[in-house]
Amino acid sequence: MKSHLANSLILLFLFGFIACNSGKEKSEEPLSKIDWSNKEVNLDQKDSLITGTTYLSVYSQIYSYTEHTSIDLTATVSMRNTDDKRKLYLLKADYFDTEGNKIHSYVNKPIEISELETLEIVIAEFDKKGGTGANFMFDWAIEPQSTSPIFEAVMISTYGQQGLSFTTQGHQIK
Repeated sequence: MKSHLANSLILLFLFGFIACNSGKEKSEEPLSKIDWSNKEVNLDQKDSLITGTTYLSVYSQIYSYTEHTSIDLTATVSMRNTDDKRKLYLLKADYFDTEGNKIHSYVNKPIEISELETLEIVIAEFDKKGGTGANFMFDWAIEPQSTSPIFEAVMISTYGQQGLSFTTQGHQIK
């Protein structure tokens, strides 16, 4: 009886240890795969496009109490075409960590965002690679007389009965 109980405890310990350590491998790929291949477009014939670059702050974590305690956040990044008559072309969507190291490129070929369409990227709460100073850089192109795109992020977390959420706005830098 004692050996059966001891074996059960050992197995329980091993399963707990394996469960606690599973999924912690570092990956350069995003946790959720985004397939925008149906939105890819060839821009060789569109030589009159106006281009821009937008910087967007995104927080995977924020500090609480001190710089030694942090809260993990889920971030939803929105790329919005504000024009109701013309397409927006997204040329680049790169995600960087606090130290400025590129984590992932979400756009490898130009894609189009239809009139008034919104595309989203979700950074999961347990994906801490970005840290407290993560950011996105977006390169985009629009036709003359188009309205400028909007890039926003919503960060959220819940602990017990407490909720935390805030937004950031993109800033056009070029």
